[in-house]
Amino acid sequence: MLSTFLIALREGLEASLIIGILHAYLSRSGKRALLPWLWAGVGVAIAFSLGLGAFLSFTSAQLSTKGEQIFAGTTSFAAVALVTWMVFWMKRSARGLKNELQGKLEAALPLGRIALIFAAFFAVAREGLETALFIYTNFKTVSTDTAPTLGLVIGLLVAVVLGILVYRRTVTINLGKFFTITGIALLVVAAGVLSHGTSEFQNFGALPGAHAFLWNSSASNSIIATIFDGTIGIGAQFTWLQFLVWSSYLFLTLRFYTATAKEGQPVS
Repeated sequence: MLSTFLIALREGLEASLIIGILHAYLSRSGKRALLPWLWAGVGVAIAFSLGLGAFLSFTSAQLSTKGEQIFAGTTSFAAVALVTWMVFWMKRSARGLKNELQGKLEAALPLGRIALIFAAFFAVAREGLETALFIYTNFKTVSTDTAPTLGLVIGLLVAVVLGILVYRRTVTINLGKFFTITGIALLVVAAGVLSHGTSEFQNFGALPGAHAFLWNSSASNSIIATIFDGTIGIGAQFTWLQFLVWSSYLFLTLRFYTATAKEGQPVS
């Protein structure tokens, strides 16, 4: 639940802030008549994200056991690569994000309403793609109860409410610190997804060491084991190779992430 909540909160707030920037620009430019076209692009992006999530789930369900392992492992690696890139991209680009989005909107306006729809779509779809892929892989690594779904719903609701409050300047939060802290947390979650992806490839023989366990307490159903598996990716069964991949990823990404210059706030 905690990992899906964090993913939904972080990505949902990013999307909310992007929509707020675009909405504010049109409103302040006296182009409120174009707002329905902006929301049309946002709606298409949301539909695209939901469709991608449905496609991933449907495809996974239709595969054989080995095929599902390959699919789950591949999507896990792809999700980790995408999330890692996005976390570092946001830290590097947050200071100029507002100007970048407004510049793209300015370029789209003279081209007509369809161009505005595409501009809004691409601005939001990036977050939707990341969320759908990462949420899917995260659901594959946690228990099958309702907790992950509950975390996803609560995270999205909190993100939307925070986005509205920030847009209306009802509340003020240090967005730079927020994205830095949640970026670190996302890298920890990504390390867990990476370790589970490694396990999938080990299970069908593409990677060695499937039975070389650092520890094996598969009979344990403790709450602590469940929490660890759903957050930092350390499950009841953990191979030496999983530990090597997990620890190496965390060491490298957190070292470079914390060493980069302090990011600016994405909106003002």
